[in-house]
Amino acid sequence: MVTEMTEIASPQALLAPFAGRRIAVAMSGGVDSSVVAALAAEAGCDVVGVTLQLYDAGAAAARPGACCAGADIRDARAVADRLGIAHYVIDMEARFRAAVMDAFADSYARGQTPVPCVECNKTVKFTDLLELAQGLGAEALLTGHYVQRLLGPDGAELHRGADPAKDQSYFLWTTTRAQLGYLRFPLGALPKSAVRREAERFGLGVAAKPDSQDICFVGGRDYASVVETLRPELATPGDITDIAGRVIGRHGGIHRFTVGQRRGLDLGGYPEPLYVVRIDAAANRVVAGPRAALGVTAARLEGINALADLDGPVMVKVRSLAPLVAARWSGLDLVFDAPMFGVAPGQAAVAYRGGRVLGGGTIAETFAAELAPPSPAAMSIS
Repeated sequence: MVTEMTEIASPQALLAPFAGRRIAVAMSGGVDSSVVAALAAEAGCDVVGVTLQLYDAGAAAARPGACCAGADIRDARAVADRLGIAHYVIDMEARFRAAVMDAFADSYARGQTPVPCVECNKTVKFTDLLELAQGLGAEALLTGHYVQRLLGPDGAELHRGADPAKDQSYFLWTTTRAQLGYLRFPLGALPKSAVRREAERFGLGVAAKPDSQDICFVGGRDYASVVETLRPELATPGDITDIAGRVIGRHGGIHRFTVGQRRGLDLGGYPEPLYVVRIDAAANRVVAGPRAALGVTAARLEGINALADLDGPVMVKVRSLAPLVAARWSGLDLVFDAPMFGVAPGQAAVAYRGGRVLGGGTIAETFAAELAPPSPAAMSIS
């Protein structure tokens, strides 16, 4: 068996124990996974590249920002050819549609704000792809994620990527301890600039390829249109009310809104800006209020995955781009040290101590801070 090794700054040191052994690399067609494949081949590994086709290649090729179909599959194949490694394209369109795209639309139908990248990592990538890699006889599955796998007293731990601007640990909180035993992340200790230099050193055609900036199947379109394609019945008009229940406007579908949103409400004539405070899916209603009404002191979580002891003081992220904030985790409840604003059901709450990912859960419900309600005059049209 391969001897375990703590990930350090050098990907070559991480890969050295796998020399002469079969490993699988998840190749999306981007620069990160392509560099992982090149580094593994250089280290003398028996590399098998695997690319998942997640949706219709023709449709995806026409959408800027899409991945895992069309041109990206061709890019992955070209990299594999240059490196002289085996490469397989696996049709996972039906699985991806059911596990990720349909779940994305259903979450909006419940008045939530989903994180589809989390669901994709949980199901298609770190369950289906991992099992496929094992079936190919690979001793590890390597990906281009910017996270670190470090060894602690109780085995493999998940840590934040060394480059704060590229850290992807928020999207990997559902990774299990068993999966961490098989996964490797060779880029976790590198900045993106170093990865691009490596791509140039290997002469890869994707060296200057832009990073994907959007949800892969959205590909530059607005989220609402994607949801409407999957669930056309959601484009049903309904009421916008204030926090006292008075109707103050109309909306074109609850899937067009998320908690904390200000744009798109189109409510003029108020003495202060209004934000989406709550979405009542059962009543097809959007509730708007002043920023003070967004404050929450706690959240109830579901689907918790614990990679370590979660109870007690933690630092937590409640959105992918949000800063870490202090909180206390107790069972299914997360209590913030200070009121938080714009915390949306459906998003993930991911807990950390230092750089280590302790685990996370999906926000199912939030609890309002004890703030004085606005006066009726403040919520009336002037």
